[in-house]
Amino acid sequence: MTDGWDWRRPGGSPAPGGPASGRPPQDAPGQATSPWWSDALADPWRDPYAPAAVVVPAAPTPGAGEPEPVTDPDLPARPGMRQVVLISLVTALLAGSLGSALTYALLRGGDVPTIGAQSGQAPALAQRKPESLAGVAERVLPSVVTIRVVSLGGTSEGSGFVATSEGHIVTNDHVVADGTGRATVVFNDGSTAAGTVVGQDPESDLAVIKVSRGGLTPVRFGDSDALAVGDPVLAIGSPLSLANTVTAGIVSALDRTMQAGEPGGPTRYYAAIQTDAAVNHGNSGGPLVDGAGRVVGVNSTIKSLVADGQEAGNIGLAFAIPINQAKRIAEDIIGTGKARRTVIGAQVGGTGATGGGVRLNAVEPAGPAAAAGLRTGDVVLRLNRHPMTDPTDLVALVRKYAPGSVVTVEYRRGSSRQNASVTLAADAK
Repeated sequence: MTDGWDWRRPGGSPAPGGPASGRPPQDAPGQATSPWWSDALADPWRDPYAPAAVVVPAAPTPGAGEPEPVTDPDLPARPGMRQVVLISLVTALLAGSLGSALTYALLRGGDVPTIGAQSGQAPALAQRKPESLAGVAERVLPSVVTIRVVSLGGTSEGSGFVATSEGHIVTNDHVVADGTGRATVVFNDGSTAAGTVVGQDPESDLAVIKVSRGGLTPVRFGDSDALAVGDPVLAIGSPLSLANTVTAGIVSALDRTMQAGEPGGPTRYYAAIQTDAAVNHGNSGGPLVDGAGRVVGVNSTIKSLVADGQEAGNIGLAFAIPINQAKRIAEDIIGTGKARRTVIGAQVGGTGATGGGVRLNAVEPAGPAAAAGLRTGDVVLRLNRHPMTDPTDLVALVRKYAPGSVVTVEYRRGSSRQNASVTLAADAK
């Protein structure tokens, strides 16, 4: 005791030799000195029994052990293993129950929710009207066939269409030209029948095949003279062996005169219907159909940009024989086995020196041209208002018409222009 006061360190043990001057006693060696010593000894209101020092705990010494962890009461409690197992078990039971219920409903034919609304009637765009392209194709396809012909060079393939209920089929001459007179006809449903070539006309590129099969539906024939540029058309056939192919386009031009033929073969003349419907090898002989489902042409040839000897493909320039001409020739072949060729009774040469047109190199004395007053040396400028720019034009347009047809010929003789009505005739052969 010193000055009547009992000085103690925190913990309550006496401080031996503690000074009375108010200065804090020194801690024992190895112990930390109190960071702050109060001067409250001079405070008259001081509680004599209160400790004289405020002690801040010293930092823990290394190796003295980790502090006790403190848990944040706001954090969610981690589920225990028991809870995890319980939740997994309940989930599995619910999934199994749901699967069993759906399976039972399907087996019993019960109502199962479906995605999207159900409609009892197809939308308007899916209701294909008979005059739509889909409706036209549906009507015509059963009458279109694929034709395969075996020849020394292999098997060639083309298209055709049923022209009569007796089994007559119209196709191109070049489809059957290299064959033995027999062909295999494949119908829309995949069935086949043996066909015999009834007759063919190389110059018009038309032929007729006959099959012995009943229940055939012939196509309906349209009027190719009533066509207009821009009319919609469908080309149907077996391009590149793809049977029952339908492509759409328009009439691009009418009376497109052209000359075609293979080296060493016959020269063919066309006053053709030009279309941009996609036509490729194998479409030959197939029908060109108008918007009413009537055949208005026989697909025959295409133009291509490839060099000679290369495989040609569609570039939007296809040509069909007008059905008025094809029907007439097919009837001739069915009736007599051969077709009549329409002639004007004159031989054409080069073009006119001035003003265009084609020159008549010779006029047969008893032919149609002579009967109408035309002479050798006259230059034909127009035939039924169609301008003549090449000798092919006159030959192709004359072949388009039937024997007995009357056409108007505008021609030039010297410096004068004249018109004549010419009654075309069939050739003598």
